Amino acid sequence: MLEEVERWLADRSWSAADRPLDQLLEAKRASGSTVSVVLPALDEEATVGAIVEKVRRDLIEGLPFPLVDELVVVDSGSSDRTAAVAAAAGARVVRRDEVLPRIPALPGKGEVLWRSLLVTGGDIVCFVDADLRDFSSAFVSGIVGPLLTEPDVQFVKAMYDRPWDGAAAAPGAVEQGGRVTELVARPLLNLHWPQLAGFVQPLGGEYAVRRSLLERLPFPVGYGVELGLLVDALHTVGLDALAQVDVGVRRHRHQDGRALGRMAAAIYRTAQLRLSRGHSPGHRWGYPLVRPELIQFERGPDGFVPHAYPVDTEERPPMAEIEEYALRRAA
Repeated sequence: MLEEVERWLADRSWSAADRPLDQLLEAKRASGSTVSVVLPALDEEATVGAIVEKVRRDLIEGLPFPLVDELVVVDSGSSDRTAAVAAAAGARVVRRDEVLPRIPALPGKGEVLWRSLLVTGGDIVCFVDADLRDFSSAFVSGIVGPLLTEPDVQFVKAMYDRPWDGAAAAPGAVEQGGRVTELVARPLLNLHWPQLAGFVQPLGGEYAVRRSLLERLPFPVGYGVELGLLVDALHTVGLDALAQVDVGVRRHRHQDGRALGRMAAAIYRTAQLRLSRGHSPGHRWGYPLVRPELIQFERGPDGFVPHAYPVDTEERPPMAEIEEYALRRAA
């Protein structure tokens, strides 16, 4: 398996600098493809505006024609000024609960990404987290690039260094991935889906995918969405249709240990569901039948107090199976 991973790394891992912007614009013109950039956002007023402005300035305005055709922020119920800041910066803002209202929205990032397919039209959909600091537009152009220049590539993840709290890594050290990546996701992939072991940032929130693939995949509603999409893409289109691009350094807001524990549980459960698909007759994508809980502890006045948190296990079906989406695509 190591030989296959090494071959894939040589054939399907690039740097954002490998495809200059003028090359991408020419490839986009030749292919006729359109590109949608989606930022899922929840209480990100401090960072979302700068990301939107950077994408507009570098990839929409001042070019012979735009690399990005639409820039959408999907607000999943922010209590701050995320929506106002994003709109002022030039994004089209859509509220999660106004998309597909006949299906009540569930909390979770994956839910927002799933619904975004109904309010965007690009042939290529690029997801970018809204909490990034010191954002570079190479996060978009870098991962969109292979989808414009390599017809057989369908799914591209960003890879990057990830300094802790924005501090520079120690000399000679390269920080790859967060704690959940290294302690949960990477072991799961290496043990159960070793073909995916070459992905440097399997849980990264920056990736670009052809709509024709995305609409065929189920979406875990919560933190398991990145692992779920990656594994399902492997089984749907094969390893050589997947790729990754080095976009430099990613700085963002870090979460506390308990939040990471809940994230880890959701990711483990997402993997468990996929491993058990063959034992779930009638459930092609292994939809969960129960919603387990994770018990965590906080110290109170009288000692440690247990708190139960639901583990995100719900999954939305492939968007191609949703009537409203099919009608929209037909129109």
